[in-house]
Amino acid sequence: MTSPVRLALLGCGTVGAEVVRLLHEQSADLAARVGAPLEIAGIAVRRSGRDRGDLPVDPALFTTDALGLIKRDDVDVVVEVVGGIEPARGWLVEALRAGKSVVTANKALLAEDGGALHDAAAEGGGDLYYEASVAGAIPLLRPLRESLHGDRITRVTGIVNGTTNFILSAMHATGAGFAEALEEATELGYAEADPTADVEGFDAAAKAAILASLAFHSRVAAADVHREGITEVTAADVASAKAMGCTIKLLCIAARGADGQGREAVSVRVHPAMIPVTHPLASVGDAFNAVFVEAEAAGQLMFYGRGAGGAPTASAVLGDVVAVARNRLAGVRAASESAYADLPVRPMGEALTRYHISLDVADRPGVLESVAGVFARHDVSIATVRQGPAAGAAGAAGDAVLVIVTHVAPDAALAATVGELRGLDIVRSVASVLRVEGGL
Repeated sequence: MTSPVRLALLGCGTVGAEVVRLLHEQSADLAARVGAPLEIAGIAVRRSGRDRGDLPVDPALFTTDALGLIKRDDVDVVVEVVGGIEPARGWLVEALRAGKSVVTANKALLAEDGGALHDAAAEGGGDLYYEASVAGAIPLLRPLRESLHGDRITRVTGIVNGTTNFILSAMHATGAGFAEALEEATELGYAEADPTADVEGFDAAAKAAILASLAFHSRVAAADVHREGITEVTAADVASAKAMGCTIKLLCIAARGADGQGREAVSVRVHPAMIPVTHPLASVGDAFNAVFVEAEAAGQLMFYGRGAGGAPTASAVLGDVVAVARNRLAGVRAASESAYADLPVRPMGEALTRYHISLDVADRPGVLESVAGVFARHDVSIATVRQGPAAGAAGAAGDAVLVIVTHVAPDAALAATVGELRGLDIVRSVASVLRVEGGL
C-alpha cells in the first residue's frame, strides 16, 4: 500500500457523521478499492466542543477553521457536506484552485454557481465530483456524465424530492388534504420544521438544473428552471386524477428540442403534474426518488432508490471519494465539465404540455360553447370534457363543474386560455389547473 489519501471533511451533521462511520467501518475494503488507506486529516465544524456521542473519530481532528484545514499541504481531497452557498463556495474554489480534488453534496451551490467550481477545477487540475447532490444513493449523475456520453439524451423526467413524494403519495392513498399529509410527513421525519424548500419546489429545481446541465452539455442554473410547488394541490385534484386513471407527482422535466425560431434549446421545469398510473414513475411511492431518462440509442432508462437520508447520501459521497482518490494515485483526473453544446434555455411559455382544468360554471345552455370558444381563440385543442353537478357547500344551485383536458400546446397559450376563462361571467371560478404529462 502507498501513503494514505488524506481527507478534509467539511461538516459533521447527519451526512458527515455517516461518512465518518462508513470510513471507519469499511476502512479495509475502501483501502483495497483505492489502493491506499483513506484517512481523515481534519473535520471542520461550527462548534468544535459539541458532544459527538460515539462517533469513531479522534476529537483532536475537529476544528472551526475550515479554510485553514483546506490549505494544509497534507490534505488531498476535500469533502463538503455543509450545504448552502457561502462560505462553501469560497472554500471549494480555494481547494480546487490549489489542485485538491473535491467531493460535494451541495446541490444549491452547484445549481447556483456550478460554473465557478468547474472553472476552478480546470484551473487547478483536480477532480470535482457531486453524485450525492441529486437523488442520494441512486447512481445517476455518473451514468449521465460518463456511461451515456456516446448517446444523445432527449428528455429527463424525475421525482427528485422525497418529502413531496411522500406527501402526494399519502394524499393519493388516503384522500387526505395537503395540510394533513404534510403534518404526517413532519411527524415521521420526512419533512423539515420549515418545509419551504421542499414543498415550494426549490430543492427539486436545483436538482433539475444539475441534471439538465449534465444531460444536455450546457450550463443550466436554478434561476433558469421554471418552478412551482405542491401547496395548491388539493384532495379534489387527487380525486380527479384518480378518476382519469392518473396520480399526481412533483416532476422535474428537462427536454431538448427546437425553440420558436427552430434553434435547438432546452426546457427545464419543476411542477406538480398528473401522470397515468401506467407510467413507470407513477408507482414510485413513499419518500423514494426515481429518474426516467430517454436517449436516442439507449431508449428508456430508469434509476430508482432512496433519494435522501444520512446513510444513502454518505454512500454516494464515499463512492465519489474512492473515484477521486484512485485518480490521484494514478496521477490522472476525470473528464472535465462537458458544456460544449451551450444550449439556451427556452422560456416556460414555449414548453409543450397539456392542462387539466376544473371550472365551476353556471349550469345553463351555451356555457360549453362559450368555454370552447375561449380555447379555440388561443388555438388550444380540447381532448376531453367532463361535466357534473357542483359539489359541497360552495356549489350553489344552478352551478356545474366542467373538467377539461387539453391536447398538447405551448404553455403560454394554455395559460392565456385560463386567464381569459377567469374573466368570463359564466365561470364562477377556476377551481384548479394542473399539467398532464406522460402520454395520457
